[in-house]
Amino acid sequence: MELKLTGLTKSFGALTAVDHVSCVMTSGVYGLLGVNGAGKTTLMRILCTLLAPSGGTATWDGADIFALGSEYRRILGYLPQDFGFYPDFTVEEYLLYIASIKGLRPAVAKRRSGELIEQVGLSGARKKKMKKLSGGMKRRAGIAQAMLNDPKILILDEPTAGLDPNERIRFRNLLSELAAERLVLLSTHIVSDVEYIAKEILLMREGRFHAGGTAEQLIAAMGDKVWRVAADKREVDGYLRQYKVANIKSVGEGAVLRVLSPTCPAETAQEEPPTLEDVFLYYFGEGSGEGNDAI
Repeated sequence: MELKLTGLTKSFGALTAVDHVSCVMTSGVYGLLGVNGAGKTTLMRILCTLLAPSGGTATWDGADIFALGSEYRRILGYLPQDFGFYPDFTVEEYLLYIASIKGLRPAVAKRRSGELIEQVGLSGARKKKMKKLSGGMKRRAGIAQAMLNDPKILILDEPTAGLDPNERIRFRNLLSELAAERLVLLSTHIVSDVEYIAKEILLMREGRFHAGGTAEQLIAAMGDKVWRVAADKREVDGYLRQYKVANIKSVGEGAVLRVLSPTCPAETAQEEPPTLEDVFLYYFGEGSGEGNDAI
């Protein structure tokens, strides 16, 4: 089980949305982390064969995914950020309808729909119309439809967008279950979505992979770049102009800042252990900062 990208590129006129991306993915959860506009959705649409690349290749177990055609799509499950559904269909009717489109035999479709409704925690809502579901329940129905053909590759584009913290936790736990025997590629700009479940996190910026590794490896690569700084409130604007500041906490007449910098920002600054959120801000966040390519 291997999905290999080699120099994958996609251009729209003068804009290069995916720029010579290369990596190898096997089973497990892979997190594609980056801000909006980084090229994540374009890359996922290529991997779902919805867009043809301008250059490079994507292969599944050595065979080009576009040459495989329907054979590849049979092992693929996809949940776009905005997936369509008929609002007056019940959850059960929706899944049976999608199953018919995917070519599942009626008996298989009924069995798989029932299993998945149970697995995603929608047993009590199976007769509920899609338009009546909460955002989190719709996302769970979306996961169920992507899983109908028992795919070996599951591609999820910003699946937790708009969900509350409890639903995001439920969603992450579900993904961990689903990743046992398949490859799951999850794109997000929410650090907590991938911090604890991804075997590898790929940082994507301006169409390229600039870094990758486990959460622990990315955090370790930060080195000594996170500082706790006590400052007068009049000094805060100066720090914001000069550094990337992860957090500001007012304390009496002053403030305590979490500053990201490769050099000590003040004589009284104290080193702090970095987090994956610090990595994200240091790499993608706005602000002055220095040395972002050091990660």
